[in-house]
Amino acid sequence: MSVRSQNLQKLDGGTFDVLIVGGGINGAVSAAALTDRGLKVAVIDRGDFAGFTSQESSNLVWGGFKYLENYELPLVWKLCTSRNHLMRQYPTRISEIGFLATLDKSSPFPPWLAALGSVGYWGIGRFFTKRPSYFRPKAIEKTEPVVNTTTARGGIEYMDAYLKDNDARFVWGFIRSALDGGAVAANYAALNGSNRTADGWEATIVDELTNETMDLTARSIVNAAGPFVDGLNEKWDLKTDHRIVYSKGIHLIVPRITDSERVLAFFDDTKRLFYVIPMAHRSVIGTTDTRTEVADEGVTDEDRDFLLAQINSRLDLATPLSKADIIGERSGVRPLVVESGGDDHTEVDWGKLSRKHEIETDKDAKVVSIFGGKLTDCLNVGDEVVDALTELGIRPGAPSEDWFGEPSDEERARFYSAAARVGLDRKPAIERAETMAEVLWRRHGIAAHDVVARIEADASLAGSALGDTDVLWAELPLFAEREMIAEIDDFLRRRTKLSLIFKRDELLTHPDMPRLMEMLGLTSV
Repeated sequence: MSVRSQNLQKLDGGTFDVLIVGGGINGAVSAAALTDRGLKVAVIDRGDFAGFTSQESSNLVWGGFKYLENYELPLVWKLCTSRNHLMRQYPTRISEIGFLATLDKSSPFPPWLAALGSVGYWGIGRFFTKRPSYFRPKAIEKTEPVVNTTTARGGIEYMDAYLKDNDARFVWGFIRSALDGGAVAANYAALNGSNRTADGWEATIVDELTNETMDLTARSIVNAAGPFVDGLNEKWDLKTDHRIVYSKGIHLIVPRITDSERVLAFFDDTKRLFYVIPMAHRSVIGTTDTRTEVADEGVTDEDRDFLLAQINSRLDLATPLSKADIIGERSGVRPLVVESGGDDHTEVDWGKLSRKHEIETDKDAKVVSIFGGKLTDCLNVGDEVVDALTELGIRPGAPSEDWFGEPSDEERARFYSAAARVGLDRKPAIERAETMAEVLWRRHGIAAHDVVARIEADASLAGSALGDTDVLWAELPLFAEREMIAEIDDFLRRRTKLSLIFKRDELLTHPDMPRLMEMLGLTSV
């Protein structure tokens, strides 16, 4: 029986301290934090874990440099603190990276002011990263010849961090941690009905893949529905002090633009920041920032034309990028927090909204609602949800020291030694400076020893699946056994980044796909 089926059985008739609705970053980190404190936790998502906003980010772990423009110093301090903490706890998954910002006539402030801001940002971050640098136009051209410096007034390079794998993979790590701690979790499991009782909640869950239903009871609910948090609260007739408005951000994934491992930053014609971000052997261009009332609008031709025009005018490319160069796309809504009151979204000063979060408790209903947030701030969300449940009379235990973060340096060294014995100290075709052992450790942690054991038993499993990818045949049983992969895009898009850096249609028609599907236990695309 699959891990998912086992968890669905545990949901049916189960009694829990907390039911978490939503398996994005907020729900996943809440599940890990609450499970670690000894609570009986269930977490469900009507799609796959990290299947909505949490798979559409820029993969950046940053302290909010742009929020300095609106003098949000406390928020920047908080985000920088969180960034530093994540970098310490995830040394192989989150890496420091430079942001080289070229400032021209479209920039809202001059280079000297940006340089001053970068020093302030470095200081607010407690000098945790490398120091910022100032660049004259000729220095930008020498450092990054691909940048068009014709109208450049200067530039700065400041440091932040990014996820070397995709955002959804990072979210899955918290779900796996919660499962390992005793939580019950299920993807493609929707809340189909709920009823308040004197002791908490009765809930009916429907398996979206089979239409089977399950009933459970919970003392409380955490509403971690992301962009849909308001709709869920309305169903429960809950009044809140905050609500969500949507900002749509898109990214285009194209062939690698620069060989350097840094982010190129520019201001577009609307004076909004956008980036060229490295991802394996590709570059990610984005993000846009536009109002929308629709949570799943997707990428439009207008979006594509805008981003391509902006980047082509700021780079010296032998051949301008076109739609034919697009390998993959991301489109997600960011749920931004505003105060409740009134229905007219035009009341909101859009340019001043940040990615802060708010957490509210309804003591009568025993519901905790999470509004907004960003990946950088996820550990704070987990801790604050624990505090919120305490306010509801649900008493978590003391936290352990390792409910998040990577295993120790010693454990990593032991794995690298074992991996070298079977030739995994080689570099995969699509990575630039890493060995296969480093990729496997970052992806699976201690469970990566299983990959080594399978290769020791059958050396043919050391080969790459789906051509020149960084996924080995020996990994597929591990994915199948541990990662609740119910559909092929769970694997291609969220447990790995394959369909971001290769064209999805080409992956689906690859000669290796039937064997891969069989090993994952999938019957159809």
